[in-house]
Amino acid sequence: MRVLSIRQPWVELILQGKKTIELRTWNTKFRGEFLLHASKRVDDAGRAVAKKFGIELQSLEKGSIVGRAELVDVIVYNSREELLKDRHRHFASDARKYPVYGFVLKGVERLKPKKCKGRLGFFEV
Repeated sequence: MRVLSIRQPWVELILQGKKTIELRTWNTKFRGEFLLHASKRVDDAGRAVAKKFGIELQSLEKGSIVGRAELVDVIVYNSREELLKDRHRHFASDARKYPVYGFVLKGVERLKPKKCKGRLGFFEV
């Protein structure tokens, strides 16, 4: 099955149903179910968002498969203006470069954590 590594607290926000779009600098033709992997590193940009939602970073699972989701669509953001229209779904305020690709997620489910080494892009387990 395919797996995608996502840094904390973003993967936790996906599991809680608060983040429904995962942003990437690369596009994919893949659609379907995949596993969510919490990478070992915490994203510094997410610290303020975690605090806003009362998420304690030190208690979050890292280096493990933590859930599953379905990738149903990809939105292409070609400008900051386009990106900000969906900010409530992905929490980003800007990107380093455009275009940015928004992976639209549905059917998210939390799973019992299982240790796993992450990788870039989608990978198989």
